[in-house]
Amino acid sequence: MRSKVLEHISSPHDVHALPAEDLPKLCAELRDAILANASAIGGHLAPNLGVIELTVALHRVFDSPHDKIVFDVSHQCYAHKALTGRAAAYLDPEAFGTVSGFLSPRESEHDLFSIGHTSTSVSLACGLAKARDLADEHYDVVAVIGDGSLSGGLAFEGLDNAAVLGSGIIVIVNDNDQSIAENHGGIYGALAELRATHGAAESNIFQALGFGYTYVEAGNDVQALVDALESLRGTDRPVVLHIHTKKGAGYAPAERAPELWHHVGSFDLETGEKRKLIGGDVPAGGYADLTARHLLERMARDQRIVAITAGMPYVLGFTPERRAQAGSQFVDVGIAEEHAVTYSAALATGGAKPVFGVYGAFLQRAYDELWHDLCLNRAPATIVDIGASVFGANAETHLNFFDLAMLSGLPNLRVLAPTCLEEYLAMLDWSLDQQDMPVVIRMPVGSPVSRPELAPADHATFGMPSYQVVREGADVAILALGGFFSLGEQVAEALAPHGVQATLVNPRFATELDEDFLSTLPERHRVVVTLEDGVLEGGWGEKVARFLATTDVRTRCYGIPRNFYDRFDPQELLASCGITVEGIANDTLKLLRA
Repeated sequence: MRSKVLEHISSPHDVHALPAEDLPKLCAELRDAILANASAIGGHLAPNLGVIELTVALHRVFDSPHDKIVFDVSHQCYAHKALTGRAAAYLDPEAFGTVSGFLSPRESEHDLFSIGHTSTSVSLACGLAKARDLADEHYDVVAVIGDGSLSGGLAFEGLDNAAVLGSGIIVIVNDNDQSIAENHGGIYGALAELRATHGAAESNIFQALGFGYTYVEAGNDVQALVDALESLRGTDRPVVLHIHTKKGAGYAPAERAPELWHHVGSFDLETGEKRKLIGGDVPAGGYADLTARHLLERMARDQRIVAITAGMPYVLGFTPERRAQAGSQFVDVGIAEEHAVTYSAALATGGAKPVFGVYGAFLQRAYDELWHDLCLNRAPATIVDIGASVFGANAETHLNFFDLAMLSGLPNLRVLAPTCLEEYLAMLDWSLDQQDMPVVIRMPVGSPVSRPELAPADHATFGMPSYQVVREGADVAILALGGFFSLGEQVAEALAPHGVQATLVNPRFATELDEDFLSTLPERHRVVVTLEDGVLEGGWGEKVARFLATTDVRTRCYGIPRNFYDRFDPQELLASCGITVEGIANDTLKLLRA
């Protein structure tokens, strides 16, 4: 691709220097570049297409990084990156993928924070504005918030504080009438009324809080945005600029189906045919698809069952058609994980059977609610923990494999790690039918694996910690949790030629120990190996090692060392941690010989 404007933009100062008539051309070239990049390697396409004009206007009016611009969420940052010295990552196919899909201060001084989760920008802007005032400095602080982020509790807290800050702060509400899927929540009804009246509605939540308020209907008109921002520049009070944009603007397939084009894999730019499914797609026969089918079957027999998501219905396989089929038994609370957990706790206490589906990286946003509302009250809700694997998301902002370390210290909570489809559905059924405790089930990652021989004979198996011994052996016991069970099988096979017939165990319980079984291990084993698809420190394996510490058994735990890994190759990361069949087998043989 050749660009006549964008290829000469190396910093926001170049945007300042452009003739006004070149701004729409720059926007068009940015749109072409982002589309070409995403069609090749995937990414958050629809939200980025919707804020191109806003981003050009921001860098036209403000002086970044002297003026502070914070994007929420940062999957609206592609145009920002291209205008701040990183255009080659979107123009040169050989450079595609060389920048993060999220804001990263390691990349540029224009990226003020590492941001991947929603609802943070207003709170961050409040802190920046307060620091500015304490230092008696003078610059603008701008928070961009959109794509459903206003439903998050932190956004309300930030707005509440920003309104009484007593100095200048600009909050831009990017209103595209969409979250990842459709918006849910009363605040979006208020925004719809403001859109319908071009900002003149008598009921204005922002003015009620104390903000000055400006509305721009033409949110994808760069000059209209420049004019509005110029009028707010240098404000000495909290103001909201409410702009109406179109998610997926400029690419017809994304405009027609913004949910399906929110986050995409590679696709054919001309036809819109996707080569790799990500995001809002629900591949037939995948775990999400099978989960929705299973829950709908159960819902038909039990009206107390309700599926819950926080802005991402596809994680549980609930397409628009299935959401309609479920009716009131499906609830999307919007991007509000804290509310979803507490809501689930109350549903369960009231006699309903909630199933909350959420990525592990987003579940951590609700830690206090897990601790205080769910576990303290022993509410029998079910949480399906999605993507919890080194083979899940690989951005540092979206690491899902910290879940076991996070959940391991919570009382009254049972965390289950299935190895296959049969176990997963059996655990789901058991959890729906029990009334004793909250349960988290790690949805397996990848294509469903059928292993009928691993299915429990009775769902009551999950009523108390009880490990499944799949193969009896001696000298070495391999305890391979959940998604790493197949790795444990391969290690056992690798040891066999060396005369070691290992005991192979499917633990199933990811935070609790089968102490009766572990107590028997020293009788026939000298080495115990634990394998878990999660963070090593504070994880399940360390619990096993601690229990066996007073015996003569030597225990070796394998997992991922805690770190913020970014854009990693899973197999390379595992190899760097010694988690390969050959590496584990060799380590085990050395322990036996020691």
